Amino acid sequence: MKVLFVASQAYPFIKAGDGYMADELPKALRKIGIDVRVIIPKYSGIPLYIKNCMETIATFKVKVGWRNQYCGLQYLLYDDVPYYFIDNEYYFKRTRTYGYYDDGERFSYFSKAILESMKYMRDFVPDIIHCNDWQCGIIPVLLKANYSKDVKFNKIKSIFTIHNIKHQGIFPKEMLKELLNLDETYFNEDALKFYDSISFMKGGIIFCDAITTVSNTYAREIQTPFYGEGLNGLLASKAEKLYGMVNGIDYEVYNPKSDKKIFQNYDPENIKQKVKNKLKFQEELCFTVDEDIPMIGIVTSLVKQKGVDLIVDKLEELLSLDIQIVLLGNGDEYYEDIFQFYASRYPSRISTNIVFDENLAQQIYAASDMFLMPSLSEPSGTEQLIALKYGSIPIIHETGVLKDTVVFYSKYTGNGNGFSFNNYSGEELLDAVNRALDLYKDKASWNELIHNAMISNNSLEKSAENYMNLYSYIKSN
Repeated sequence: MKVLFVASQAYPFIKAGDGYMADELPKALRKIGIDVRVIIPKYSGIPLYIKNCMETIATFKVKVGWRNQYCGLQYLLYDDVPYYFIDNEYYFKRTRTYGYYDDGERFSYFSKAILESMKYMRDFVPDIIHCNDWQCGIIPVLLKANYSKDVKFNKIKSIFTIHNIKHQGIFPKEMLKELLNLDETYFNEDALKFYDSISFMKGGIIFCDAITTVSNTYAREIQTPFYGEGLNGLLASKAEKLYGMVNGIDYEVYNPKSDKKIFQNYDPENIKQKVKNKLKFQEELCFTVDEDIPMIGIVTSLVKQKGVDLIVDKLEELLSLDIQIVLLGNGDEYYEDIFQFYASRYPSRISTNIVFDENLAQQIYAASDMFLMPSLSEPSGTEQLIALKYGSIPIIHETGVLKDTVVFYSKYTGNGNGFSFNNYSGEELLDAVNRALDLYKDKASWNELIHNAMISNNSLEKSAENYMNLYSYIKSN
């Protein structure tokens, strides 16, 4: 099985969003025998030491409207994964990955360059092209429009993954001819037409062989008006080829048994060692050092989509409880200011850290008893998966991947790994926190819950096997 994995970014080269799909997943897929290769733009922000290791394997022209634009195809084997880079400084020598006035042209070029580059890849013709988000949405369209009669490429199937349906790549209809070299027949409801414009994402949905999202629940949610962003009807009509594929995390990286970033290592069979992380962390934060005071961790972007408005709404009431809160994240200045205000007002109750600090994040997961993640929507979050592995019990709003991975704990059956609330409201959030605090007093049940959380299987290997099964099914149908 050969898979060309297409994305607009990939860690560690460049990361503007979900690096999991173009970094960790291909690595896991290669371990189980899939020949996955990744292709991304060669951005100017890629570190020089990496650029210096790239090999140019071809140069050719790409037709963008009436122009023929240069393309350099470069190659690098990195961490046992083959990467290709599309080199064109006019389009990709930018300080950001996207968010420019000419993004439509940039990613039209990128899509065309990828398909042309297949002619120059050594001993590699993909069975499947796996496209991620709107930046790659036009690839399935061009694949069928321009390569269906080419005997070398006409059996290639395509998969289109939606990470966040809010970002759809909507551009003027004139782009069809001026940049994509497609005729007016593609400006209709069964192709790219989206009101008076065209949508790259809509093109990916219609012309691909399978659609995936990074959550089973999100796959259902985007078929409804609230979550569907105008594409819900289309997605409902394509439900037979829509699959939810839950993310996984790398347990070689996220493992409290071996993590060198935390104060004390522990595992599911040695849960009592976890509290040493809290005691040391309390000391460093100048909190009251007491293992019986519950600590709630929050590692998030400070934006409404992450449910921060609910936390802010109930922050005064939360801080009236006998708890400690540690927050790490940045985002909207409005929310940053509020959390900093409360940290100055209650310095022994809440620690606000407006930074991105991976070491501090790991310490929060290890030290906290609970992990608050009340997202309004959550297509592909992994923070709750890390929290589970570290025995920090998630308290979540039932949406997207959160609903898929956090199961309400019942002390009567002993099943479940966290707490949740259904309706998006501050009152229900507060109620879920209080339910968690009540159980925390029952140490036997709480330790059982920690054990359940830590043995939850959300590994990359499990995720990779699900994708391998989908690839095999799509290839054979």
